[in-house]
Amino acid sequence: MSIIMDAPHTTDDARTLRAELVERAAKLRPLLAGNADSTDRERGVPAENITALAEAGLLSLMRPARYGGGQTDFRTLLEVSREVGRACGSTAWVTALLNAGAWFVGLFPAQAQDDVWADTPDARIAGVVTPSGTARVVDGGYRVSGRWAPASGCAHADWAVLGVVRPDAEGTSDAVGIVLVPMPELSIVDTWFVAGMRGTASNTLIGEDLFVPAHRFHSIPDAVEGRYATPFTDEALYRAPFVPATALVLTGPQLGLAAAAVDLLAERAPQRALTMTSYATQAEAPTIQIAAANAASLADSAQLHAYRAAADIDEAARAGVVADYDARARMRMDAGVAAVHAREAVRIVCSAQGASSFGESNPLQRVWRDIETGSRHAVLNPEVAAEIYGKSLFGIRGTVSALV
Repeated sequence: MSIIMDAPHTTDDARTLRAELVERAAKLRPLLAGNADSTDRERGVPAENITALAEAGLLSLMRPARYGGGQTDFRTLLEVSREVGRACGSTAWVTALLNAGAWFVGLFPAQAQDDVWADTPDARIAGVVTPSGTARVVDGGYRVSGRWAPASGCAHADWAVLGVVRPDAEGTSDAVGIVLVPMPELSIVDTWFVAGMRGTASNTLIGEDLFVPAHRFHSIPDAVEGRYATPFTDEALYRAPFVPATALVLTGPQLGLAAAAVDLLAERAPQRALTMTSYATQAEAPTIQIAAANAASLADSAQLHAYRAAADIDEAARAGVVADYDARARMRMDAGVAAVHAREAVRIVCSAQGASSFGESNPLQRVWRDIETGSRHAVLNPEVAAEIYGKSLFGIRGTVSALV
């Protein structure tokens, strides 16, 4: 099913490019699906997947065009990661997060962007925005130490965006921030032992007393309020609202997993009997037909919410306006609702397919494990999003989280 909802001022050229990129992702699905079981079993996205995605231009969607990137928009990232997610949840997650890492770098000062891309235009960036490290002020910059997890995509990254607090800046606007650190200066510890999204290898990064020059620090409160450090203010992509964009990028893989589950039901139900009934096939049984309708509708609802948020984000970026608190609260709510609806679609398909859904040889069990895990990311927490959104509807702001 096609869902068109899009930012109103999206150009025909942008839609054409988006369609081309999604088509490239679709062509990779046989490869990615063929590697999905080993990706899960071996707890890592294989280099073959990463190379194919990079060669198709799908890991540079959010890199500035100045460095040869696509500099597309959030709707495009959603659609591409959804398409990848139909084949492999872990690969989709890494695709979304490496692109998000590039977007974060695009918010930094020009010198920081040059540090990352001037000599290595295809450099990739992983990251953990949660402020799990400290940044102590020294001459020319900071001394940074900490442990950051889960660092999705770190196995395939050249740089990392890391959340820090500045103990000496407590109470000031830049007490919390993100810093840019080259991956060779960090250690990776294998800590990602989980039920789902196993292939993301979202391990722990450790840094000890690393020097980070001042231009590689960006204040989070400034970012939340749309005060970005990039001097390239004509680049619309890097004017997008910080928290909604950070949340939304996580929903693309969920949309893909929900679509994959619906696809599996449509493919298998006509070929299997409904055990202990008189129906020759599951597809003939009203109970399965209703399950299919409900699952497909929930997958569509997830898309609609995610696409609405993407449209709001992309339009605010294009217009160069800072989305107000209430609008940002709704965008974060949309991202949380999308994740919940996508997860529910997969649950319905699993119930319709019965106990066999969870057989180790059945790809549906991997879809189920992946979406149950991925949709629980903290920034997608639907209860927190609902609390923020509900309060905003009554004019109550800023009492739940600074990340709105």
